[in-house]
Amino acid sequence: MTYLAIFLLCCAPMAALDLRNAHIVPAPGLTGPEKKAVEMLAHEVKARTGLDWSAGAVPVNIRHATGTGPAEGFRLQVRADSVEIQGNDERGTLFGVGRFLRELRMSKGAAEIAAPADIRTSPKYPLRGHQIGYRPKVNTYDAWTPEVFEQYVRDLVVFGANAIELIPPRSDDRDQSPHFLLPKIEMMAQMSRIIAEYGLQVWVWYPAMDKDYTNPQTVEFALKEWGEVFRKLPRIDAVFVPGGDPGSTPPRPLMDLLEKEAVVLRQTHPKAQMWISPQGFDRPQFEEFLTIVGKQPAWLNGIVYGPWTGMPVAELRTKVPSRYPIRLYPDITHNFLCEYPVPDWDTAFAATEGRESINPRPVDHARIFRLMIPHSTGFLTYSEGVNDDVNKTLWSGLGWNPDAEVMPLLREYARYFIGPEFEDQFTQGLLSLERNWRGPLAANAMVDQTLLQFRAMERAATPQMLRNWRFQQGLYRAYYDAYVRRRLLYETSLEQQAMDRLRDAPRLGAVMAMDQAEHTLDEAAVKPVGQDLRTRIFALAEALYQRIGMQLSVDLYRAVHFGRGANLDMVDFPLNSRFWLKQQFESIRGMKTDRERMTGIDKIVNRTNPGPGGFYDDLGKPGMQPHLVMSGPGYASDPSSFHSVFNQFRSEGSGPHLETPTEWWDYAGARMDNPLTMRYEDLDVHARYRVRVVYVGWSNAPKYRLTANDGIEVHPYLARPTPIRPVEFDVPAEATANGSLTLKWALEPGTGGFSSSVAVAEVMLIRK
Repeated sequence: MTYLAIFLLCCAPMAALDLRNAHIVPAPGLTGPEKKAVEMLAHEVKARTGLDWSAGAVPVNIRHATGTGPAEGFRLQVRADSVEIQGNDERGTLFGVGRFLRELRMSKGAAEIAAPADIRTSPKYPLRGHQIGYRPKVNTYDAWTPEVFEQYVRDLVVFGANAIELIPPRSDDRDQSPHFLLPKIEMMAQMSRIIAEYGLQVWVWYPAMDKDYTNPQTVEFALKEWGEVFRKLPRIDAVFVPGGDPGSTPPRPLMDLLEKEAVVLRQTHPKAQMWISPQGFDRPQFEEFLTIVGKQPAWLNGIVYGPWTGMPVAELRTKVPSRYPIRLYPDITHNFLCEYPVPDWDTAFAATEGRESINPRPVDHARIFRLMIPHSTGFLTYSEGVNDDVNKTLWSGLGWNPDAEVMPLLREYARYFIGPEFEDQFTQGLLSLERNWRGPLAANAMVDQTLLQFRAMERAATPQMLRNWRFQQGLYRAYYDAYVRRRLLYETSLEQQAMDRLRDAPRLGAVMAMDQAEHTLDEAAVKPVGQDLRTRIFALAEALYQRIGMQLSVDLYRAVHFGRGANLDMVDFPLNSRFWLKQQFESIRGMKTDRERMTGIDKIVNRTNPGPGGFYDDLGKPGMQPHLVMSGPGYASDPSSFHSVFNQFRSEGSGPHLETPTEWWDYAGARMDNPLTMRYEDLDVHARYRVRVVYVGWSNAPKYRLTANDGIEVHPYLARPTPIRPVEFDVPAEATANGSLTLKWALEPGTGGFSSSVAVAEVMLIRK
């Protein structure tokens, strides 16, 4: 598909067309979706300005679609005394109205637009959508009514979205949510109806959840269950079945099932398509999948590229027959342990804000979009709530025009959703929130500057703006980021003071030194900092629950789990090794002699001390891993880290393990058979060395092997110790004979995939 994005201005100086006294003039014979466009325009203008455009002197003409030109395109003309909107087709009319709304400057009792102007445009990519699932784990969507859902559909349409993906009543989730106001199938049918009224595409993400699809009875049950759902939805354009996440069916029985499900689907929706993703397939399964697809089954309409797919999308495109389009299913909602993690995210943020926090990442996602989109026909994003609202808008806008710049899109977002008087300030605020997450938090003083920006907007905001959930989200993040940084600095200082008390144990005595150290550590709870920030965070969480149903706490708002966006429950999560240290103190106090206790304290004080001539690396923390080789193309061109070493936080949904030091909360990793490499120079050629290493991968992770200098074995394939603890090995003398040493960790052959990786938290090279 070709597209045009032309903005023509007359030679006359720019002026503004005053639309306070405007009225909408719909052409006769408008289709249903075009009438919804008229309704959307009147509703959104009145909601923002209070103006009633049912009568007035300045006509805003909504013309009937021409039936010609690129699909979904439109022309928007602004003259000195009128506005003309005409789509190439009925969807084009809808998007023309959306663009008009984005161009308007609206405030209470006022609306104007730059004039004259002539915009003719059509989208580059034919599929631009987002997943909205009515189920418990989505943090927000499960609290919605059909009316709230329709409003969000309008918001997405304004920025060019043309598809919504629904989730069926049975998925990898609880059966009920305390927030449900309608039964799941009833809400799903209502959502399908609303999407259809706007003329948009209805997709259904339908996981194959049963255990054995080689069993005829299981297949019969699935055909009946899916068929009942299909019959109850007014519109379905396509069904997408993930190969995994969830589901664990091998490709052959899964695709045999989908061939039958496609027949059932087309009994009630004759033109509906069936798509599949190879998510979660291991290597043999992936090859089996490609073999089946290579035979080009007629029932299959396309391939979806989603998280946990075993190769980059560019490579998949070369292996899939050209008759099958590839659709992206990008994860825009998670921050770590995901498809596109935040690069080099500070562990303090990961421990508190978690995987599904409010996460505007416009710069990151513009880069990701431009890397991925050329190999596809478009996208429907993976979303678990409105925490990723900015990211949705960015993907929609770039799906329309991939050459669009980030700043203008953010300005349109701020102007439309927040208001023209805060257009620049809120845009800069969103960019600042993304910069807050760049690099070590303790050194990032800009986090406090970001809060000052948002506080200034907060003081100047109107009552209506203070009730705006998108503004509330920005405030929540700014306050939360600043609170975490203040706590990190404070608790890091307390731990340093506690360690000073322990170092003074020869003078104080072991027990008194530990008592004083523990008293110092406990000041984090007894004399907490930033309580004004914390109070505001809780107030904003309540406001977000009231405004949009956002569940930021399990106890307060009945979220399904604190790992599912309920980060209010993690706001006070310890940011030092306090709990681990107190466990060590308890153990040391139980020792029989003071000599033993002093030895135990010495081990704590010198835990990260490699000794004279030794080296220590805290892997997972940029700036503290000097010997790690950051191999691969890097985040800019490999955001999924298929072939790049990456830093990652190790715990999902439950916070880091408090029984371990903070240095073990994160790690450096490498996947897809790529080794993790460390390099040491200028070693003592006459010395012997030992390596002490901490492995932190999943308990069922593949085994690791450590070699030196490309072949000298340090240890054979070993499973990760349980519980996590350091393990030590001698480095063969020949490995350091020339004064340099290369250590390489590799996964057991055939086990490396996207979801498995080497995971090393800490390495110490000790001179014996």
